[in-house]
Amino acid sequence: MICSNCGKQNPPTASFCQNCGNALASKPSVVSSGGPYAGFWIRFVAIVIDVVILTVASAVAAVGTFGAAAAVSFVGPWLYEALMLSSEWQATVGKRVMSIVVTGVDGSRISFGRATGRHFAKYISAFLLCIGFIMAAFTEKKQALHDMIAETLVVKREQ
Repeated sequence: MICSNCGKQNPPTASFCQNCGNALASKPSVVSSGGPYAGFWIRFVAIVIDVVILTVASAVAAVGTFGAAAAVSFVGPWLYEALMLSSEWQATVGKRVMSIVVTGVDGSRISFGRATGRHFAKYISAFLLCIGFIMAAFTEKKQALHDMIAETLVVKREQ
């Protein structure tokens, strides 16, 4: 849960902010564009890092057989993202490097199912000439189309 006063992330069960003591609402309040939400460029760099990791994994798989490379190219990114986002990290390696995490709209860790839905919703974001991704630069909570579909937020991680 994100504190509306200081912008720090708190455990979903917290009633008061662990940083400033402010009473927490059941839903995160609207924060200005300078708030705790991760902006477009931070997210872009995180995606680039993840694409490099997945490309190397696909290249290693291609050394074996074409079938393995095809499977890794489709199943690999899904499992990589869904398993990592639903883990305690709440982030892929790229997001972790950029100090951002993916949460539910209530600030809680997302499930494997929600992470899976978010991953496949990215195909919709991409299909629309990548406008679904670009939306993150202009929406109030810095949400891309796939974040809106999956009801997730990408926020700066507590340091």
